[in-house]
Amino acid sequence: MSHANSHYAPVREDWLARHVEEPLDAGLPIVDPHHHLWDREGWRYLLPELLADTNQGHNIVATVFVQCRAMHRADGPEAYKPVGETEFVNGVAAMSASGGYGPTKVCAGIVGHVNLMIGAEARDVLQAHIRAGGDRFRGIRHITSWDPDPEVMNPAYTPPRDIYFREDFRAGFAQLTPLGLSFDAWLYHPQIPDLTALARAFPETPIVLDHVGGPLGIKAYAGKRDAIFTEWRAAMAELATCPNVSVKLGGLGMRINGFGFEDRAEPPDSDTLAAAWKPYIHSTIELFGAERCMFESNFPVDKGSYSYGVFWNACKKLASGASAEERQALFSGTASRFYRLALA
Repeated sequence: MSHANSHYAPVREDWLARHVEEPLDAGLPIVDPHHHLWDREGWRYLLPELLADTNQGHNIVATVFVQCRAMHRADGPEAYKPVGETEFVNGVAAMSASGGYGPTKVCAGIVGHVNLMIGAEARDVLQAHIRAGGDRFRGIRHITSWDPDPEVMNPAYTPPRDIYFREDFRAGFAQLTPLGLSFDAWLYHPQIPDLTALARAFPETPIVLDHVGGPLGIKAYAGKRDAIFTEWRAAMAELATCPNVSVKLGGLGMRINGFGFEDRAEPPDSDTLAAAWKPYIHSTIELFGAERCMFESNFPVDKGSYSYGVFWNACKKLASGASAEERQALFSGTASRFYRLALA
């Protein structure tokens, strides 16, 4: 496929099919709070492809869509073009809500995109998203991942290094809370202290940190996992003092994390994934508590490294020492509460 870059490993269905696992604790309700839908050259991941993954035996009761530059409007004001994504996803959600595609409530929550650097004008765009998403629109993600090495950065996003401290960005960010909206933060681990500063400046705004804070493991960060883990954990401990911040546990299948699952002759099993991720997942749960943590698939981005069913088995193994109440929070409760999902 043509979509491989520093972040995305190509999806090889034949490779993934070489290792299949029976689902553990198959009845456990799961809300997948982070997936994408898109139709890109050489890579289609729409409702049928998502359902092929969510129907691998785990009890996926609902999902949350997170922005990925899908179906932006072709014309009209630049600031409003991402509203097209919310319109598109709300249509997919309506298809799912018909019951004709199975019991999973796909895209029960929608996280869109607004360029917060337009300042207070972001309010009008946010309101357009709310209208387009009906009662499903929950908040936005403004990707802020930055690194001095352009090969580490996602070429689709080139934010300024100091974005969380800029007056224009903060003026846009200030529009979220009055509208009852949340913020998804995607950044790299050296930027976690910047998010802590933002969370302290806006203590009433619900923030969720994607992908356990983006620990890097390639290029200048390769071969330094222990030192980087120490730096990452210290930053996460400080962030955990902000009660308005939750964390998504997942998103560690990208090339930038440096685990190299995608380069193996055979796809990894759930024991391999759980062993690699244990320090990050257990530390995050210890620091934030299960009530502020939620497992996430980050599919199809992470599908280049492992299959959906194997991923959830790894999560269940990582949570094997948790109480029943904590497991409920990690797999569905925290996500349902954060994104205000009505799953009855």
